[in-house]
Amino acid sequence: MKSAALKGLSVLLLSSFLAGCQSTETKEVENTPEAETKAVTNESSKSEQNHSHTHDEDAERIYSGYFEDSQVQDRALSDWEGDWQSVYPYLLDGTLDEVFEHKAQQNGDKTAEEYKAYYDIGYKTNTERIVIEGNNVTFYENGKAFTGEYEADGYEILNYEAGNRGVRFIFKLTELADKLPQYIQFSDHSISPTKADHYHIYWGDDRKALLEEVTNWPTYFPSDLDGHTIAHDMIAH
Repeated sequence: MKSAALKGLSVLLLSSFLAGCQSTETKEVENTPEAETKAVTNESSKSEQNHSHTHDEDAERIYSGYFEDSQVQDRALSDWEGDWQSVYPYLLDGTLDEVFEHKAQQNGDKTAEEYKAYYDIGYKTNTERIVIEGNNVTFYENGKAFTGEYEADGYEILNYEAGNRGVRFIFKLTELADKLPQYIQFSDHSISPTKADHYHIYWGDDRKALLEEVTNWPTYFPSDLDGHTIAHDMIAH
């Protein structure tokens, strides 16, 4: 592992494909992806309950950004396959206001208006939709589609000042083309192969510089979900 200092504020979010894994450091204002709480449902025996509880705690710690380097595994683009919509329009039209009100009541460190302003910077994007199919990624901006083929380019582990960490899974454009970013980096709170239910994404042409982007993290949920369902999912997490 290589260590390097990344300056800035953070919110945070294959063996043969792995191009390299580096450990870097940055400052953190808020761990944007909140810890996910999952109920223990196995009641068949006390030992099984304890096992489930332990597994549940491990999952919550990983989701919150506490894990060992050895737990990180390579991931393929298929983990993010699907048709995805940006949540930014729901922030603009007020659908997510209940999320910010909930955060204000729960945390007490910001008002709902301050939370909304914070996430306005984080979610901001002109790319309203992303479709990932096979190795192809299609970006939709103002109704226009731009498609490129991407290949795995390793992952980076980011160490935050607050003590937690995050992983960016990186993919590189196979053939340079206008209107397409050379690199895309996914952060979805998972550190091993699994199907994403939402994600934060970073894109640009400078792999290293892109890792320093920690204030703008366009966020995408499945396109078949309506805004209120997305808001309730955010509150639940």
